[in-house]
Amino acid sequence: MQKRVLATLLISAFALSACGGSGSDSSKPAASQPQEAQQAAAPAGEKVAMDVTGAGASFPQPIYVQWAQAYQAATGGRINYQSIGSSGGVKQITAKTVDFGASDSPLSKEQLDKENLVQFPTVIGGVVPVVNVEGIEPGALKLTGDVLADIYLGTITKWNDPKIVALNEGLTLPDAPITTVFRSDGSGTSFIFTTYLSQVSPKWQESVGAANTVKWPTSSSGAAGKGNEGVSTYLNRVKNAIGYVEYAYAKQNKMSHVQLQNKAGNFVQPSQDTFAAAADVDWKSAPGFSLVLTNQPAEQAWPLAAATFILVHKKVDDAAKTKAALSFFDWAYQNGDEASTKLDYVPLPASVKDLVREEWKQITDANGAAIY
Repeated sequence: MQKRVLATLLISAFALSACGGSGSDSSKPAASQPQEAQQAAAPAGEKVAMDVTGAGASFPQPIYVQWAQAYQAATGGRINYQSIGSSGGVKQITAKTVDFGASDSPLSKEQLDKENLVQFPTVIGGVVPVVNVEGIEPGALKLTGDVLADIYLGTITKWNDPKIVALNEGLTLPDAPITTVFRSDGSGTSFIFTTYLSQVSPKWQESVGAANTVKWPTSSSGAAGKGNEGVSTYLNRVKNAIGYVEYAYAKQNKMSHVQLQNKAGNFVQPSQDTFAAAADVDWKSAPGFSLVLTNQPAEQAWPLAAATFILVHKKVDDAAKTKAALSFFDWAYQNGDEASTKLDYVPLPASVKDLVREEWKQITDANGAAIY
């Protein structure tokens, strides 16, 4: 397997290791043992001393870093989050080795009920295809969903394929093989990407499907990287490659994203506006907020939009820790929208935040008393 990439960010007490990065094992606890004496998290502005641990999705990594730094400054509360991938996040919260898990692929009501979990969204963003083709600036290349699927199926193998050329009049595309880059770890970003491909390509749906981990048809000629960092590293090293990462990550690292044709037939750029257009859905009617936002019909919807989710147990052993985790996300709902916007995420509407707070009322301590 290709060389793994490690990128570790440590901001105050917010420890963040690269998604599935070297040294991370999703089967092991994400942080140290719980403190013996902890007080419940205080409201914003009141200093507290509480360590909360979480692990999971890489998609929200940039905003969780910003929120945690600001939250510690405001309250004293410390959030230790390891970005190990959505599959690892689900595994750790199920095993009760963290105070909260994080996943970009929402669990169904049946899965939530089976594991006795509560699920809620935090922000909305998007996944973007990115390319390393000489002379192609960010947002210049146009692709349709079926062409993107054919590239990852290995049916389209060169950049000057007639189907790509027909979509990109005026662009000079090389007579060069396309190298596909994909995630090697269990990833909610892959779930979003493969869900979209399944929606737009019957052949993809039949032969590959949608999941956090799939058998990539181009695995023999492509490259697999762990996390956004791993995909980015291979993409930057290999000329004429294509991959997919979270939009904030692509923008921060000046990667060349593509335009995509959406379900309404319009070519759109990834942006807060196109993510928000895709997220104009009925959250109230979805048990556990289990909604997939890919391939939405709105005129300006980005077809690879997604929400990212937090998972906590419905009945908790350590009520103080879980209450502190909820206090962090409640603080972020109240104070974190500006940071979200600066990082090109879309904050949840106030009405959805209120729905989430109602959902929290079913979380109880060992004696059945509501903790928040």
